[in-house]
Amino acid sequence: MLSRRGDGRRRPRFLLLAALLALTGCATGKDAGGRADTFEFVSPGGQTAIHYPVAQRQKIANLKGQSLREPGKDISLADYSGKVVLLNLWGAWCGPCRAESGTLKTIADSGRDRGIRVLGINVRDNPKYAADFVKDLGLGYESIFDPSGRVALQLRGIPLAAVPVSLIVDKRQRVAAVYLGAVLKTDVQPTLDSVLAE
Repeated sequence: MLSRRGDGRRRPRFLLLAALLALTGCATGKDAGGRADTFEFVSPGGQTAIHYPVAQRQKIANLKGQSLREPGKDISLADYSGKVVLLNLWGAWCGPCRAESGTLKTIADSGRDRGIRVLGINVRDNPKYAADFVKDLGLGYESIFDPSGRVALQLRGIPLAAVPVSLIVDKRQRVAAVYLGAVLKTDVQPTLDSVLAE
């Protein structure tokens, strides 16, 4: 009886310690996915839309990988330097991603001539489902295919479980805003326009 009671007391402590070790293992070290001088997301007070003034912006990691539309072709966020980019993390398995796809398509189509681009990062997905998602919804913008999630993990602090996530990246490749969850055009277009005018 005594040993059972002792084990019961140790279990919560052990579980807490294991959880803390897992969190620190994901957030620090050489394999954390980014350098100390690159953007790291923190959600103050649990906000889902965070805007960064110019003086507080940090450079985003150079995200790169294979194109979802053209396997074998490498694409990189750095290819979009000098443009304002709406970077969107998505998955074909994600209902809210499907719901916001029309917004992203509209922004990509209407922003092209103005210097606004949309770039997707397809995370933890099956290549066939992801390709069918893009084709069925008529999405003409590029997506990096990231089945392991390694590319997205370079966005330190971004909760991949909260996909979709959108980031607005300015012309100098710094993060100007982060949106957790599906976005509407009215959510992001004013910020895109403001950042474009800088």
